[in-house]
Amino acid sequence: MKKCLLSIDWDYFIYTGNRNFGSYTESKRTIIDLWYKRYIVSKKKGEDITRAFSLSKDIDKFWDRIKKTFVFKKNVKVYVSESHALSYDIAVDNGCNVVCLFDSHADLGYGGLQSLDFEVNCANWLGKLFKEGKIEKAYIIYSPFTLEKPCYFDSMNNLFNIEYPKLEKLDRNMDISVIHICRSGAWSPPWYDEEFSKFINDLGIPYRIMDCPVRKWDTSNISLSNEIYYMMA
Repeated sequence: MKKCLLSIDWDYFIYTGNRNFGSYTESKRTIIDLWYKRYIVSKKKGEDITRAFSLSKDIDKFWDRIKKTFVFKKNVKVYVSESHALSYDIAVDNGCNVVCLFDSHADLGYGGLQSLDFEVNCANWLGKLFKEGKIEKAYIIYSPFTLEKPCYFDSMNNLFNIEYPKLEKLDRNMDISVIHICRSGAWSPPWYDEEFSKFINDLGIPYRIMDCPVRKWDTSNISLSNEIYYMMA
């Protein structure tokens, strides 16, 4: 019997242009301090970094499209977190053998199969599920804004059962038993956090917040000492 985890990364909806922030360990430094640093650096150049990002116009239609594609199990569980690495634990704890991932990143592990020898993290959790035999199949629905290509993961694609379909090409009536929504603050700007909260609530299903600290974004009151601190991030 198939049990599917629907895993959604907030950065799926965020246009970043050609900015590739690379792979980070998630911490206060990467989810908030570095955003202030980017803002300060841009301001010194006469630019406003907040204007360099935008949200997908499909956000308001997303849940309607999802509910037309998938079948939500009765009493489906919904989790919200900062890190996408939590999807590993959620899949294992709920006995999911299929993952349907909406993301700007494949999270299969970066650096080839050897990256799956590391501990579970936000960049390799999906690959770890495959390597350890926890799941049988994954559908990766890339953001229209992604800078990645499926061929970047040929070593995994040749070994594991992975597909990269468009939403409209997904198998219909796939049963969803658990949903995970992550903010991925190292990649998603803090000035969109209110929209993130609205997105979660628009699902219309009770959810549990596991670890998603509130980020304060106030660029009108950055003192000189704070600026020096952020520039050291």
